[in-house]
Amino acid sequence: MQRTKKLIAISLLLCLMSTLLFGCSTDDANSSGDANARVYYLNFKPEQAEDWEELAKTYSEQTGVEVSIVTAASDTYESTLKSEMAKTDAPTLFQVNGPVGLSTWKDYCYDLSKTTLFENLKSDEFALKGEGNSVLAIAYVIETYGIIYNKDLLNKYINTDGAVISSADEINNFETLKAVAEDIQSKRDALGIDGAFTSAGMDASSDWRFKTHLANLPVYYEYKDEGIEHTEAIKGTYIENYKNIWDLYINNSTVEPSLLSSKTAQDAASEFALGEAVFYQNGTWAYNDITGYEVDDENIGMLPIYIGVEGEEEQGLCTGSENYWCINKNASQEDIDATLKFLDWVITSDEGRKALSQDMGFVTPFKTFTGEYVADNPLIKAANDYISQGKTAVAWTFTTMPSEQWKDSVGSALLEYAQGTGEWSAVEDAFIGGWATEYQAANGT
Repeated sequence: MQRTKKLIAISLLLCLMSTLLFGCSTDDANSSGDANARVYYLNFKPEQAEDWEELAKTYSEQTGVEVSIVTAASDTYESTLKSEMAKTDAPTLFQVNGPVGLSTWKDYCYDLSKTTLFENLKSDEFALKGEGNSVLAIAYVIETYGIIYNKDLLNKYINTDGAVISSADEINNFETLKAVAEDIQSKRDALGIDGAFTSAGMDASSDWRFKTHLANLPVYYEYKDEGIEHTEAIKGTYIENYKNIWDLYINNSTVEPSLLSSKTAQDAASEFALGEAVFYQNGTWAYNDITGYEVDDENIGMLPIYIGVEGEEEQGLCTGSENYWCINKNASQEDIDATLKFLDWVITSDEGRKALSQDMGFVTPFKTFTGEYVADNPLIKAANDYISQGKTAVAWTFTTMPSEQWKDSVGSALLEYAQGTGEWSAVEDAFIGGWATEYQAANGT
C-alpha cells in the first residue's frame, strides 16, 4: 500500500512539473502534439487569398496549430511550386491542375486513399489515382465557365430596331452569337456601352482565359470525334473554329485589338461589372469580382462558348476542375497528420464550409456540403439550369494540354495575330506542332 501511495505521489509530482514547464490544455490538437506541427498551403487562387488567410487564422486560434498560406501570383504557380519545394520548409499542401500536372509531382504526393478526406468525396471520379489504386490528388472545387452576359443590356439590345433575336434563348450556336455580337457592336453608342465583349486581355492575369480555357473547345471536340481522352499529337481539326471565336472576341470588344497586351483580368471584370460590355468569357469563380456594382445578381447569366460545331445547340457549359489538393509526402509525419486534420476541419466545420461555399463561392465535391453550405451564386444556378435542360457539359480537356510552355506559345501567337504583327499560321504551328514537341519533351519520347 505504501509503495502504491509513493507511486501515485511521484506521478502527480511529474504531472505538476510538466504543467509548470509546458502549460496545460484539454484541446485535442495540443495534447496530441499537433501544436508543434506545421501546415503550409501554397494556394493557387489569388482571388481567394484573403479568404484562405482568414480561415487559417481561425483554425490556428482554435487549435494552436500554425497554418501558413502563401499565394502564388497569377500564372506563376508552377514556377513558385518548384521554388518552394526546393526549400527546407516546403509546402505540406499544394495542388496540381490535373493529370499532366500530377505527372510532374506524383513522386511528392502522399497516398490519400485511407483518409477521411477521400471518404468524404461524393465520387472517386474527383480523385487522381496512381499505382496500386493509390489516391494522389483530390479535387476541392468543381467549376464552370462560359460566356457571362448582362441580361439587362441584352434585353435592351433586343428592343432595338432590327435586333437579330427576340430572346436570349435563341443564342444556341456560333452563327447566332456572331450575328448578335456584331449587331450589338454596331449599336454600342445607342446602347451606352463600349463593346459587345469585354477586353480579351493577354497579360499574365488574363491570357489563360484564351490560351487555355478557350483552347479547350477545339481540343474537346477533337477528342470527342476520336473517342479519346488524351493524345500525344493533336490534329487541329477545329483550329479554324478557334480562329472564328477569337476573331469575334477581339473585333467586337471594348478596346482595339492592338491594346490587348496591356489589358488585365481586372480590366475585363471591371468593364462587365460597370455595364460597359454585354459579354464576358469567364467562370463561376468570377462572381465576387463582378457582383455589387452596376449589374444585379438577377441580371447575370451565362451562355456556352459556341465555336460553330455541328450539333452545338445541345452543348452546355464547360465544367470540371483543375484544382486538386496534394499532400507533400516528404513532409514529416507530424506535419502530414496536421495537414490532414486541417483539411478535415475545412470540409466539416461550420467555419470551413461557410468559407468555401459562401465566401469563396465554391461548388465542392464533398458529401459534407449540403443545405446552407451550397454556394449562392447566379453563375452556378445558370450552370445547373443547363444540366436540368439535359445539355451536354463540355469536359475540361485542357488538363491534358502537354505543358505550360505549350499554352504560353499559343498565347503569344494569339496576341501577335490580334495585334497584326503575326499571322494565324503561327497560332496553328504553336497549337499543332507545339503539342507534339511539348508532349515528347514532357514524356521523354
